[in-house]
Amino acid sequence: MAFRLIRNPRDKQKVEPKQKALSIIDSLPGNSLITKTGYITVGTGLVTLAISKELYVFNEETLLVVSFASIAAVLYRALKKPVNEWAEEQKGRVNNILRKARDDHKNAVQERIETVGQLGDIVDTTKALFSMSKEIASLEAEAFELKQKVAAATEVKAVLDSWVRYESSLREREQKALSDYVIERVKKQLEDPKTQQEILNQSIGDLESMYLFIYLIYIFYLSI
Repeated sequence: MAFRLIRNPRDKQKVEPKQKALSIIDSLPGNSLITKTGYITVGTGLVTLAISKELYVFNEETLLVVSFASIAAVLYRALKKPVNEWAEEQKGRVNNILRKARDDHKNAVQERIETVGQLGDIVDTTKALFSMSKEIASLEAEAFELKQKVAAATEVKAVLDSWVRYESSLREREQKALSDYVIERVKKQLEDPKTQQEILNQSIGDLESMYLFIYLIYIFYLSI
């Protein structure tokens, strides 16, 4: 903070001597005019007495003390109001922080109270959830049992299917072996000369029978 203590005499308004004297008196400690003027009278008398009795010698040190006291008084008067304003501002800021903290704490307590109030029916909710959990556990047990049954049925079906495939393949092998055996035996019989002669004789006999049948039909046709 900077303060302009010395001003240009041209810009300074003229102050009446009466007002100047009143301002000096107001700067003195005390609550009444008599008390303040008493301080001036007592101080002046003490200084006069000390100088007259040569108890105190007025020298440059006295001038320095008076100048320092004057500057200190001027600075005190100049800084008193800004310092008070700054102190009030800091006080207001601290009060605002404390007020905000109190409001936040109050809101937190209120929210906690509302939360606890909402948990008033926690017993009924817990009972309902427990019943629901029991029902869910029962359904899960039934589902697991059905799953096991389906898995067992699937495994049994797979075993039966494998047996059916095995029986089918075994039957096919037996039929193939039987057909191969029959074909091989027929081939061997056909390779036998005796069998070939029998087949030839049977074929000739069949042809003769067929020729005789055709001849009889022809004669019957001619007779008509």
